[in-house]
Amino acid sequence: MPAGRSIDQTCDDLALAVLAVVTVIAGLTFKDYGLGWDDYTHAEYAELLLKMFGSGFTDTSALSFANLYMYGGGFDMAAALLHKIIPLELFETRRLLGAIVGVIGIGVTWRLARRVGGPVAGLAAIVLLALCPTFYGHMFMNPKDAPFAVAMVILMLGLVRLAQEYPSPTPRTILIIGLGAGLSVGCRILGGLALFYAVIGFLPLWISDIRVHGAREAARRLGHVVYVLLPGLLLGYLIMGLIWPWSIIDLANPFRALTYFSHFFEKPWKELFDGAIVSVPDMPWSYLPTLFALQLPEVMLGLLGAGVAGTLAALMRSDIDSRRKTILLMLTLAATLPLVIAMVKRPALYNGIRHFIFVIPPMAILAGVAFAAIAGWLKQHSRPAQAVFALVFLLGLVLPLNEMIRLHPYQYTHFNHIAGTVRAADNHYMLDYWGLALKQASEGLRQEIEERQEHAPKNRKWRVAVCGPQRPAQVALGPDFAIGWNSHAADFAMTLGEFYCKGLNAPVVVEIKRDDVVFARVYDIRGKSIASLLAIPEP
Repeated sequence: MPAGRSIDQTCDDLALAVLAVVTVIAGLTFKDYGLGWDDYTHAEYAELLLKMFGSGFTDTSALSFANLYMYGGGFDMAAALLHKIIPLELFETRRLLGAIVGVIGIGVTWRLARRVGGPVAGLAAIVLLALCPTFYGHMFMNPKDAPFAVAMVILMLGLVRLAQEYPSPTPRTILIIGLGAGLSVGCRILGGLALFYAVIGFLPLWISDIRVHGAREAARRLGHVVYVLLPGLLLGYLIMGLIWPWSIIDLANPFRALTYFSHFFEKPWKELFDGAIVSVPDMPWSYLPTLFALQLPEVMLGLLGAGVAGTLAALMRSDIDSRRKTILLMLTLAATLPLVIAMVKRPALYNGIRHFIFVIPPMAILAGVAFAAIAGWLKQHSRPAQAVFALVFLLGLVLPLNEMIRLHPYQYTHFNHIAGTVRAADNHYMLDYWGLALKQASEGLRQEIEERQEHAPKNRKWRVAVCGPQRPAQVALGPDFAIGWNSHAADFAMTLGEFYCKGLNAPVVVEIKRDDVVFARVYDIRGKSIASLLAIPEP
């Protein structure tokens, strides 16, 4: 019907407008995001990888660098190469590339949700993901987990297309599956989870195939699909090898990485969770479900619950097409299975939900599909109720939007209103665990010194003791400052607002706050005797 097409076109136009707005905002603000704990090391890894390729694999120091050789370096290499051709500082280039990759992920999420649930679902999904502060904040500054999330949603697009075209996937679908598989496993070995999504998710389709065509014909059709996918899988293997060279030097290396990351591989430390200081290998099973419940926007949580319930209901109904069941089951597995596995296996958990942001795009898709289904049902039964539902949805979007503006550029620290926002969460959970606020604190310190027209003591630089990631502080402060832990000989102390940094009895030069929560401070400790910047947590 023309009216239906008009609504569809309007939804597509609005989705494109959302994508354009996010692109413009990201392009204007990417320089605001500071460095995290891992940025400098990842930049070093990129240089070693490029040296390895440039030397014809004679310089293989990248293959034993820290533990990063067990991760792919595609994002890092791309940022290093981009830095060579655009007039931006290296870490600004990394932020720009993060924004580009994130926008691509938002766009792919829209197209996948639209394919599954129509234009209304696509519009709802793109808005939900773009206004998810955790995803949005991470896409700028997380060199591993954000690109991995984008790679996984690309792979999910390929798997959904495969279910729709089964048993004769088009070349484009084969290409998307190969690209997604290579990028995802090449980012993190956890990309192999997609195999479980596919094997379990395709069960409804395979069972239906056996019923309709018989076991022998169903097996033949499955064999044909595997055969035609081989070029895509070969492409994926080549991409994986390109961005994660260590993985193909020995066929067993991906399995070694899986074994390595299945056990905690660093010296244990403690983090703040639910008001208690907990060793990261001893985090309770409730860590992830609690943080997802408190950090995702309320509107996404509600619709996600409806989406999961809708999947379970569809699986029980005989009048739902098996392809539809497979698609919904795969998406539900992608959104929930990693969390369930972590709750059961209880690995070391830390840094909030950053390692699991790859489940957020499929969550947004399920939520978008649920929104479209509910809106469609209400349209048939009660137009006033449909209008109220749409209004509640829009009001639900205002909450995270408001918080994203208030928190900028620390959107990744977001806690929803169920948690009481960051103001209430500050005493119970980690906020700026990656230390992004040190960039703004450093800029404030430089500005304060300039305004005071002060100069460093003769024959030395300004000395700054830092409680937090030191290399990011050094990059942000620049060459006129010397960074270290020693607070005895320092002129200033720069501390994060986290539990492990002590509040000092000294004049505050700079204070970075959001929603009355201190993210970082700079103290003038000249003439003070400060034994340590580290707080000693109570047992």
